[in-house]
Amino acid sequence: MVIITSNNEKELPDAFLRRCFFHYIRFPDPETLAAIVRLHFPGIKEQLLTAALTQFFELRAMPGLKKRPSTSEVLDWLRLLLAEDLAPEDLRADAKTALPRLYGALLKTEQDVQLFERLAFIARGER
Repeated sequence: MVIITSNNEKELPDAFLRRCFFHYIRFPDPETLAAIVRLHFPGIKEQLLTAALTQFFELRAMPGLKKRPSTSEVLDWLRLLLAEDLAPEDLRADAKTALPRLYGALLKTEQDVQLFERLAFIARGER
């Protein structure tokens, strides 16, 4: 038995796919993702975890993202937040760009950064 994982970035040949058994794993809900984070960062403060995951899921839900951030990105982002010793209130988006602190760990394409900036600019104008 061979187990192969895929994040659907590339099309696999039909002949190969016909020989596979598929098991789709849904993206974790907030509670499950919080449990995953706690395994990686056992001492994380709950307020920081809640604020970070709220911001993460809001960003992930934005329509039009080319690459939605996944579990590995949120873990990398939290590692940076903890290294910078940021508090939950520090996670508020920058007022000028509306981008989350240390967003480079979450948004991996220039297209996604530009999209996020445009949407944030529009949202700021509506307030």
